[in-house]
Amino acid sequence: MTRWRALIVDDEPLARRSLRLLLEANPEIEVAGECGDGEAAVRAVLDQRPDLLLLDVEMPGLDGFGVLQALGAETAPLVVFVTAFDQYAIRAFEAHAFDYLLKPFSDERCATVLARACDRLRERESAVFAERLGALLDRHERTVRQLVVRDGGRTLVIPWADIDWIGAEDYCVRIHAGGARPLIRRSLQAVASALDPAVFVRVHRSTVVNVSRIRELRPLPSGDAEITLVDGTKLRASRSYRADLESRLGA
Repeated sequence: MTRWRALIVDDEPLARRSLRLLLEANPEIEVAGECGDGEAAVRAVLDQRPDLLLLDVEMPGLDGFGVLQALGAETAPLVVFVTAFDQYAIRAFEAHAFDYLLKPFSDERCATVLARACDRLRERESAVFAERLGALLDRHERTVRQLVVRDGGRTLVIPWADIDWIGAEDYCVRIHAGGARPLIRRSLQAVASALDPAVFVRVHRSTVVNVSRIRELRPLPSGDAEITLVDGTKLRASRSYRADLESRLGA
């Protein structure tokens, strides 16, 4: 089981001790450390990279909001503000805090917030894993010159040489490869980035074409162009992509 590392930041020793006891009661959380002021908190976050930050608002010197400002959105962990002053609640959420514990709070309220925080951290971890897996698959596809896609209950392996063109459809793309036309839930940009730009060319914000499949390019009065593929399929190349297309065709 993953254990999330939490850092406690509060200028009151008794408050830090109470939070530590509550955090240690959650089997998914490991206390990474404690800080009594904002400057120490910034150093600790940058050094220890905790997953969760229990952050007091009012502290001498750098306050809780100053800590987040110093860290920046990319560096800050998941933040739960802990304070005795409810007037900071709106500002806390404007600072993108995950939740807010108002002192004095019950053990039950704290346990609920921590459980929700663990759920959110799992969601973050899953999203990062999915992104890394997608990047790995893209690199693999670029190396082996084929797309591996799910089509219903099937997994299809489509060599680049078989693909005529690819078109965006809402949040999916359809691969046109001879008689096969699988629809996959990936963005056109993600699929295009896995293809060799020497083989495929973007002709429209919603269309990528295999250059070897283009039989004819006919300019249109609008500045766009009509593409005819070897199988007779007609597609439109927008004028913003037309110059690059003509260059690729040696026109």
